[in-house]
Formats: sequence, structure tokens, C-alpha cells
Amino acid sequence: MKNAAKVLCLVPLMALLALPVFAGGGKEAGTAEDVIKIGVFEPLTGAYAAGGAMEVEGIRLANELFPTVEVSGKTYKVELVIADNKSDKVDAANAVQRLIDLDKVQVILGSWGSSASIAGGEIVKDAHIPAIGLSCTNVLVTAGNDYYFRVCFIDPFQGTVMSNYAINDLKAKTAVIVQEVSNDYSVGLAKFFVDNFKARTGNPNAILATVNYTTGDQDFSAQLTSIRSLNPDVIFAPGNYTESALVIQQARSLGITAPFIGGDTWETPEFIDVGREYVEGAVFSSFFSSEYAASPVAESFLKEYRARYNKDPAAVTALGYDGYLVALDAIKRAGSVDPEAIRNAIAKTQGFVGAAGTVTLDANGDATKSAFLKVVKGGKFAFQTIINP
Repeated sequence: MKNAAKVLCLVPLMALLALPVFAGGGKEAGTAEDVIKIGVFEPLTGAYAAGGAMEVEGIRLANELFPTVEVSGKTYKVELVIADNKSDKVDAANAVQRLIDLDKVQVILGSWGSSASIAGGEIVKDAHIPAIGLSCTNVLVTAGNDYYFRVCFIDPFQGTVMSNYAINDLKAKTAVIVQEVSNDYSVGLAKFFVDNFKARTGNPNAILATVNYTTGDQDFSAQLTSIRSLNPDVIFAPGNYTESALVIQQARSLGITAPFIGGDTWETPEFIDVGREYVEGAVFSSFFSSEYAASPVAESFLKEYRARYNKDPAAVTALGYDGYLVALDAIKRAGSVDPEAIRNAIAKTQGFVGAAGTVTLDANGDATKSAFLKVVKGGKFAFQTIINP
């Protein structure tokens, strides 16, 4: 189904600005039959709660600015139904099931954490309810699933970007991997880094070791003592922000000076709060940078966000904003509130200008987008460079 011919639909955000909510002439929305429900399943408690909260923040802002959508001349109120997946795979699957069975949502957004998204994937597929991932980068989220899409880049690209950074910028010839083995995102991203690092260095032994931990661990002394004896040129540690910050903090205390690099999950205030001065200089890939937000859509998003929160948004907040708008755009183009019709419209999304770049979905339902490298500098996340696909 995803191989169906695509229709070029250059739909800038400005098109959404023309929705009847601002026109003032459409039928007033709000009756039970005039409501479209968008389900959101995110970790609001548990180990990944900070990440989930940031994505929800972007979704809520988009809903506040664009609370209705016109479908075939009729104005519908868009209602968010937000479910806590508790940072757990089983609870994630249960949350998706409830959104479909009890809340009768037409579209689902989420989730922070590829594991949670993968857990909900079979459920949306069986129920024929379209889902849009926001920052879930593991390839398995959309693989073989015609009902799951995403507005972020995927791990083969992200892993290659960070591996090339290690080789080109850090001049690394050897590396050690520290992976959160209970997290599909971490394991998947590590694999793509390793594959490219070995190929680029031409050394099948360039990865000196891969050490594991599980979500929630706090003592990494055994793994780090082993790493210290190997003296790698770089350490790639794609994992949850809290555990990653603790790994770096404890590594520095043991005298390990090798640079740490990671993935998009590091971009939370908690990463710096926990890691403090120890995470200075840590470099990671991200989806968005306020310093590089040049489009009118990005400028509008930043203006509205800063007015409400008096700070810059996280990258995943921009993705939450974009995911909601991609859903609204698809509903409008579908001309129907039927989930199957909405699914088909999402699949044809091309050239959609969002806050975090332009979204064009490929045959797998994945977005091809640029990566932003950021560094922890002076206790803040600072833009370093942009890398295009």
C-alpha cells in the first residue's frame, strides 16, 4: 500500500492558517458529531517522562493554535486524548488499545522511545488506525507496517552521521559502544554506528568493546573500568538521558578522557542537570535547532513557544508540533474523518513545511530530514553544524 503513487502536495503550514477556525464563517464546531479525536500515547511517568512531556508540549501548542479542521465544508473541533504509556512496552500497547477501543480516536501520535512505538505498532496495524511517530527513530517502527509513519529521521542516517563525525572531526580510529540493551532505540542506533565505523576505518576490530546496561541502572563502574583499560578514541553511548549522563559523570571521575557522543535522546534538561560539568563537550545528533530555524513556520513556532514558556523549545517539542499539523493536513486532504482515508492521505505527504523542516514521507512512511549536531557548552545545548541526508 505504501508503494502507491504519491501525489505532490506542497502544503505549507500557511494553508492550515486558512482553516475555518480563523475564517469565522464556518459552522461552529463542538457538538459530539463534529469532533475528531487525535490520540497521544507518551511516557508521562517513568524513566522517559521528561521526553514524553516535551513532545506533548509541542502537540498541545499546535492544538491551541489550530484547534479545528475543515473536512468537506464542515468544521470539526480537534480533541486531544492523551494517554500515559508509563515508559513501558506493555503499558504502551495497552494505552494504544484503549485509545482505539474506548476513545475511538481517528489518528494517534507518539511515542517518545522507539520501544513504546514498536509495542503499539501491531495494534494500530490490526485496527487500521494511522499513527505518526514524532521522535521514534528505530527502523522497526514503520517496517512492514502500512499504518505507522513518522516525522523524524531514522537511525541508519543518525548512526552514520555520528560515526562520520567521530572519524572526520574527532579523528577517531577506535571506539567503544555503551548501549542500553533493554532499549530498542539504543541497540539499533549502536548497530548502524558500528557498521559504518568499521567500514569507514577499514578495520573490523575498530570497535574495541560493546558494554551493556539496562534502563534504570545507576552504577556503571564495572563497565567503565573495562573501558578505561581499552583507552578508545571515542565512546558512543546512545541511551536514555539520565543513564547516559551518569555514565559520563562516572567515566570522568575514573579518569576517562575520551570524548562521549550520543543520539537525540540526550537533548533534555535532565541530561545537563544530572551530568553537570561532566557532560560539557558531549556531542549528539538532534532534529531541530532554534539557531537554524529560518522558515516562516519555524519562526512562528518559536515566537509562540517563547511567548508561553520564556525559553527555547526542545527538538522533540518541534516534532510534536509538526506531527499534529501533518495529521491535520492529512485529514483536510482526505476530505473524510474515516481513519483509512486519513491513513492514505498521510502516506501521500510530500513537501509539508513544518517547524522542524520539510516532511516528505518515503515508501516506508519515513521522513528524510537533516540532522543537527549539538554540543553541551556552558551548561546549555549549543548548535554546532547541520548535516543533510
